[in-house]
Amino acid sequence: MEFFKDIMRLVRWSNLLFLAALIWLMEKWVAVPILNKLAFGEQLPWYVLLLILLATVFIAAGGYVINDYFDVKIDRINRPDEVIVTRTITKPAAMRLSLWLSGIGIVCGLMAAILLRSLTLGILFVIVPGLLWFYSSSYKRLFMIGNLIIALLAGLTPMLVAMANVAQLKLLYAAILPYTPLEHDLYAWIGGFALFAFLLTWIREIVKDMQDQMGDRELECHSMPVVWGETWTKIFVTGLIVFTLAVIGHLWYRILPFPIGWDSLSTRYIVLGIVTPLLGVLGLLWAAKIPSDYKNCQQLVKFTMLLGMLYSICLRTL
Repeated sequence: MEFFKDIMRLVRWSNLLFLAALIWLMEKWVAVPILNKLAFGEQLPWYVLLLILLATVFIAAGGYVINDYFDVKIDRINRPDEVIVTRTITKPAAMRLSLWLSGIGIVCGLMAAILLRSLTLGILFVIVPGLLWFYSSSYKRLFMIGNLIIALLAGLTPMLVAMANVAQLKLLYAAILPYTPLEHDLYAWIGGFALFAFLLTWIREIVKDMQDQMGDRELECHSMPVVWGETWTKIFVTGLIVFTLAVIGHLWYRILPFPIGWDSLSTRYIVLGIVTPLLGVLGLLWAAKIPSDYKNCQQLVKFTMLLGMLYSICLRTL
């Protein structure tokens, strides 16, 4: 039982659950209402959605395992009580587990791409596992590049749903699709959630680097806190948070088709569920001094991302 618990921790089961929920939310609460609005109805077959979900979860799980495989020395400094590779599972076994998980994910992704006849999806499901490998082995130790890779992959996750739906629509309605706003609406709405996921993940990755800077300095990683120092890194993260708030404000006031008065569910959700937690992140960030403070900060960022994705419930009122 203890071994099973360690394996679940190794693959970050809670993060995998979040990814699965994100894909389901984007399909059922964003894509489907948009399709229903134009009387098309749900288009993506359940088994294709399941294949995309499984592909994403298995590839991410493989990425988490290979990340811990390469990070044993750093983790022994930053979080010695949480090291699993070399303690519960050997490094060769971890390597095999990562390859198996990634392989299953690639197969599921390619099956979905074949069913949708989408070359783009097929290429993505092959490239992403390789990108995660190179991220873990080298890119994450480079200045800012590793943070941006993970943030981009986080933003890509919801976009898979938009790409899959557009591919299915092209299969069934190729002749009339250019004369409808469906493709634009799917990419625009889901793209908004993707941008939010990108920004929040970028913020969280930098805060996580501040939490882990002791081990990063010891092993000469060029993370932002190591290169710039804590103060300038906090200023940069503050800029990202302010930019995120500005984007949210622009979308809320100019684009979202909801009333902006306090009586609106959309307004209350944005203010209480997204803006307020982000301001809380700012407060925790500037008060942080020790690794546990930064851990609390990045956990709040993760929770805010979850709340942001749950904003999709408002689209039911379209």
